[in-house]
Amino acid sequence: MAPGPRALFDLDKLLTDDERTVRDAVRRFATDKVLPRVPDWFERGILPRELATECGAMGLFGMHLQGYGCAGMTAVEYGLACMELEAVDSGLRSLVSVQGSLAMTAIHRFGTEEQKNRWLPKMAAGEVVGCFGLTEPDHGSDPAGMRTRATASDGGWVLNGTKMWITNGGIADVAVVWARTDEGVRGFLVPRDTPGFTVRDVTRKLSLRASVTSELVFEDCRVPAASLLPGATGLRGPLSCLNEARYGILWGVLGAARACFDAAREYALTREQFGRPIAGFQLTQRKLVDMQLELTKGLLLALHLGRLKDSGEITPQQVSMGKLNNVREALAIAREARTILGANGVTLDYPVIRHMNNLESVLTYEGTNEIQTLIVGQELTGLPAYS
Repeated sequence: MAPGPRALFDLDKLLTDDERTVRDAVRRFATDKVLPRVPDWFERGILPRELATECGAMGLFGMHLQGYGCAGMTAVEYGLACMELEAVDSGLRSLVSVQGSLAMTAIHRFGTEEQKNRWLPKMAAGEVVGCFGLTEPDHGSDPAGMRTRATASDGGWVLNGTKMWITNGGIADVAVVWARTDEGVRGFLVPRDTPGFTVRDVTRKLSLRASVTSELVFEDCRVPAASLLPGATGLRGPLSCLNEARYGILWGVLGAARACFDAAREYALTREQFGRPIAGFQLTQRKLVDMQLELTKGLLLALHLGRLKDSGEITPQQVSMGKLNNVREALAIAREARTILGANGVTLDYPVIRHMNNLESVLTYEGTNEIQTLIVGQELTGLPAYS
């Protein structure tokens, strides 16, 4: 193998032929079909709806689920796919993980056969986009305080409340909505055209601009009894879906980190100051070495957790540890890469500032850095410290 970062850590030797095939196929799709368009989407703050159809044709939606048109791939294969998607943009990986790990997983895990057959094949194909309504304007890290309520009425349910920071909301055809009921928190499938359900997109974002983020508003929104997801009562249901999403994130952010490292390394080898490439200066080499060390350790952690997940042994606390470490280190790598590029690092001519801004959101969504810390802290001490 030629000298370079991949020679220091040859991940391929730890992967199966099938895993490498999945990774390479997703990399080609993301790099060839999506990457050329992303800087424009980011600058304009849009995500075209037709991208969902393209992702569906690639089998990316719900790829870790079995049946109903889903690919049924392993946790490691799904993780590798997330890494290649986020190497292009966090918005692309968010589209896929919210659709698959949140909305589709909720239906697959807690829905009736009728609900699964109605929604999952079309969602797997990208013909239907879903979103996941849990977070509220005043209740993010503490979902137990949610105010959205579903009241039984005339053989159905009436929803009232607001959800905030909902990825895919503005392009979603169906929302998985979590609400308080007399018997605890329950999940509901709410089609976009349901009277009393309105969506307002969040604008003026400086992060995840190539992604749709929305507010969901329910005002006397009536849904039939068949909209209820019968398999989930209480917060354990939505939190288990968040754990699935966190697993994809702990892989995905390594793609963003790798893209930043590669951009910084290439720039350092070609940018000359004081008569030679800046890659030949000790301080620049120290930055590149530190970035590669953390990227390598993050990959080993992600692969280990993927193997545990495929064997059915992974715990939510281990997933939290993975998200905590890998998001934190990916953001540090992006920031360090920006310093190597200097002023060029703040333009969209290079991917670094885009990834850096995106990772600021990834640091706090699907469970903030602080919440992941407290989850791991409770595992270490046996003592909850959330309040």
